[in-house]
Amino acid sequence: MLTIYSVSTLLVALAEMGDRTQLLAILLASRFRAPIPILLGILVATVANHLLAAFVGFYLADLLSATWFKYAVALSFIAMAIWALIPDKSRDDETGRMHSGVFLTTATTFFLVEMGDKTQLATAALAAHFHNIAVVVAGTTSGMMLANIPAVLFGHGATRIIPMRVLRWGAAALYLGLGLWALASTAGWLH
Repeated sequence: MLTIYSVSTLLVALAEMGDRTQLLAILLASRFRAPIPILLGILVATVANHLLAAFVGFYLADLLSATWFKYAVALSFIAMAIWALIPDKSRDDETGRMHSGVFLTTATTFFLVEMGDKTQLATAALAAHFHNIAVVVAGTTSGMMLANIPAVLFGHGATRIIPMRVLRWGAAALYLGLGLWALASTAGWLH
């Protein structure tokens, strides 16, 4: 279980670096300057979003336990490796002008922006692969928070510590490694 948690945490933490949701976290922090409600909003949105993704991944894997589906999951990790190399851009219109408080604005916006994001898809793929919703969601949520806590607390300065290109390449390497491992496992090469 520690391996599932560690892999989930590391993959999402690296994939989140420079991702549109991390850019959103920086944008929210610079607009509201209230780190605690922003971080709580990110946490609630991430848990809800990743639970949804993990359930979908888990049940699809259970329903579609055929070999072709296992190959599809493995290939999805390889596709995410390529996707991780593509930098996301910040869009100022993502937060809008909501009048409902920092927490609700953050939770709602973060949840919606995370839909279809590579970290959400990674959560679904991890749950499909490992068949453990609770540990995968705990890991992916931890990874999301590890990436976004510094983004919220230090704003734009957080992204200057480690170059985004290095982080994207690290995430891509991890996704590629997991994809190749899943392919080898499905093909029966790891016995």
